[in-house]
Amino acid sequence: MHLTTDLHELTGAALLDHAEEVARTQRECEVQVLRIAVQHAIINNPDRLDPALIGLPGRERARRFGGVGTPEVAEFCCAELGARVGITSWAASSLIADALDLVIRLPQLWRRVEALEVRASYARFVARRTRDLTLEQAAYVDSRVAESADGRIPWTRFEELVTGAIAASDPEAAAAREEEQARRQFADATRSTEDGMRGFYVRAPFHVVARLDAIVAHLARILADLGDTDPEGHRRVKAVLVLTDPQRAVALMTAYSAWRDRPDDPDGPAEEPVHDPQHDAERTGERPEVDWDALMPTVALMVHVYAGDEETGVARVEGQGPVTEAWLRHHLGPHARFTVSPVIDLAGQAPVDAYEIPDRHRRAVHLMTPADTFPWGSSTSRTQQIDHTVAFRHGADRPPGQSRVGNYGPMTQHHHRIKTHGAWQVQQPFAGIYVWRDPHGAIYLVDHTGTRRIGAPATTASPAELVVSRALLGLAA
Repeated sequence: MHLTTDLHELTGAALLDHAEEVARTQRECEVQVLRIAVQHAIINNPDRLDPALIGLPGRERARRFGGVGTPEVAEFCCAELGARVGITSWAASSLIADALDLVIRLPQLWRRVEALEVRASYARFVARRTRDLTLEQAAYVDSRVAESADGRIPWTRFEELVTGAIAASDPEAAAAREEEQARRQFADATRSTEDGMRGFYVRAPFHVVARLDAIVAHLARILADLGDTDPEGHRRVKAVLVLTDPQRAVALMTAYSAWRDRPDDPDGPAEEPVHDPQHDAERTGERPEVDWDALMPTVALMVHVYAGDEETGVARVEGQGPVTEAWLRHHLGPHARFTVSPVIDLAGQAPVDAYEIPDRHRRAVHLMTPADTFPWGSSTSRTQQIDHTVAFRHGADRPPGQSRVGNYGPMTQHHHRIKTHGAWQVQQPFAGIYVWRDPHGAIYLVDHTGTRRIGAPATTASPAELVVSRALLGLAA
């Protein structure tokens, strides 16, 4: 395909023809990536592992990423494939699993994918949904959905088709899966953030969600009756906040019921006193009010604000993402108590001789390198393992100051195992800058801005980047 960048020279019809050609090429590339994933799994079969080392702690093991009937694969190979195509190790393992399932367990669907009749995304969805099925059950689903997977029906209907086929493949197993799913209940905060907002996801039987929805709606109506003029969505969020303190929630509903059912005020003084038992009762007092400050729990948030001469107006809240300082004042200011801590001197952290990493070093490393330092690592948790880039030497002749800023790298346990027991190499020529070499010689640069491939055939670097790359490669050699 000839890829032109002078699109302004194309007529309307020619532009659409070019778009169709590009879309077809994109599908061909998606299919080729799946083929590559299959071949990568074949090359990295368990036979290449040393049987004497497999049972040792942390060593590479054989894993079956796909469903029943797919071969086991040497687990560290996912990191190599992921780094080359610019995705995380987990995403690469998912790619390999989907590709193997399609070729081995869903052959009808795979034939249509290779013929460019079915999008890879549709096929991979079926592969993921059928992963826990037997070979026979997967074949049944394959025969039921392959024809309709070409986009002839909307996505929502296709999802329902796949779900129904899975249930029909084995009704007893479907009932067992329902029982198993019933045990997979949770109520967790979402990881995604958007402009200072965050979600909370509840996975529970539908009657539990219906009850939760009803009580939230009831409290939202109470707040409206008490004079809250916010939109219903805002009042429902406030209702959830009220529910975080059950005693106050019960007290509010009790006070509201008494206030709502209180006797009405007389319209005016009567000429003749008339005995009315309803008006003999004492009024219940003023309208109930909600003490929002008392409902706010104690939560520690790490907020990073730049206070230099060139202020950015943006703060970073760990675990939440970037927000404006105006957002902090509006949402946290009325309720939070701020403790201002001095800036940590990253360069002035004194090295230590012990293998154990001091807390002050961990804080400094997290501020300097908040994300997993493996190529395209995505974790930003403070609970990551802190690795010594140059392995710590034990013994009487060990050099001093091995535990220091500039010889640390936060990583997940999986990536730590790959770095320690795989054929990957890493150097840290400057504090917070990591140069990785995969087992086949590809070089990756990881720093606070992310991951970049160095020396890739299709990349075009600026003269300044080339100078830096040469210097880093020289240091890493």
